[in-house]
Amino acid sequence: MMFASMWRRCSAFLLDYLIISAYLILLVIIGLGLRSGPFKTIFQIMFADPNVSEVSAFLLLVLPVLLYFALSEHSSWQATWGKRKMGLRVTDASGIRLSLPRSLARSLLKLVPWELTHACLWRIPGWPTTPTTPSPIVTTGLVLVWVLVGAYLISMLVGKKRQTLYDWIAGTYVVVVPRPDHLRAPERRQVEIR
Repeated sequence: MMFASMWRRCSAFLLDYLIISAYLILLVIIGLGLRSGPFKTIFQIMFADPNVSEVSAFLLLVLPVLLYFALSEHSSWQATWGKRKMGLRVTDASGIRLSLPRSLARSLLKLVPWELTHACLWRIPGWPTTPTTPSPIVTTGLVLVWVLVGAYLISMLVGKKRQTLYDWIAGTYVVVVPRPDHLRAPERRQVEIR
């Protein structure tokens, strides 16, 4: 197995983020419509307090993204769209497809910093329109987000198998897909000049 480099993995994530961004834009458009339309009361209830807001954000934003990663990496492709474009797949130690529970666990661990960010932001008074200075606990939570992101990146750089911390915990690997011979670039042959 050839383990994926950080560059390829980050490039794959950026490609996947195009899909996630399109989904976010769709959510914002729908949210703006609900905020001022006939469903205004429902929108207000969904974001009435920090706890309800966090659950709403999890159900509308984090859960669909988590399922995108988990179901794609559990599929026969063993990869999200971005990973497929970068020639990567997610495997277990034997190089086979992840079970659905393992894929869900991996995706959940991957998205912990993202969900922790949401949990902290919803607890900043006035968020999102007129935020004030966050409490020390919220600030600590936001610092923890960056510590986790840093640990994910550093673990990928220093490990021989280029596993992130969440890969290590889930027992997964991101590997380069061998290209079939007919798709490889032709080898350059040295031509003798006589």
